[in-house]
Amino acid sequence: MYEVIRRYKGAGAPQLMDLLEQNKDEIKRLIQGVNGFVSYALFRTSDGGASTTICQDKAGVDESVRIAREWVQQNASGTAAVTPEVMEGEVITQF
Repeated sequence: MYEVIRRYKGAGAPQLMDLLEQNKDEIKRLIQGVNGFVSYALFRTSDGGASTTICQDKAGVDESVRIAREWVQQNASGTAAVTPEVMEGEVITQF
């Protein structure tokens, strides 16, 4: 399995988290449609927030990154959120 974390921080990140929360049903539909989808979480941090997606393979997490990027470009341009820091890798263990 592979996991990707998209960390949003700085100007506009709190507003982006609000927007993502308001559109959680659409986000759920889009991300759950990724081949090999396992799980998704969105959480707030002191300086913005982050999302994490786990898929069966790297192709799935790559697709989730593409979907997230396109959704933010199309729906959140008014938030002034910066490009997220993206970390991904092979899952060692999951409970």
